[in-house]
Amino acid sequence: MKFHPLADRVVIKRVKEETKSSGGIIIPDTAQEKPQEGEVVAVGPGARDEKGERIKPEVKAGDRILFGKWSGTEIKVDGEELLIMKESDIMGVLEGKPAVKKAA
Repeated sequence: MKFHPLADRVVIKRVKEETKSSGGIIIPDTAQEKPQEGEVVAVGPGARDEKGERIKPEVKAGDRILFGKWSGTEIKVDGEELLIMKESDIMGVLEGKPAVKKAA
């Protein structure tokens, strides 16, 4: 199934965080906080202004971003957990970060 967001909505895949602390202690899934960093998977065409003209989104697919702790709505598409949020919920784009590693 393919999912395409509407208006100024953005689909995000959370970045997997380390399961070990810096001291080597393994942190169980139940004790981990959900990461506030992700990769943009898809972007809608943009919101409309008062004149009805499209406002081009500032983010694009592949961008690494930071978002608020309670931002977005969690969904599952083809077994993959994703977030949908408005572009305004994104705090910023991370530059110079490595690409998201695929979960094994």
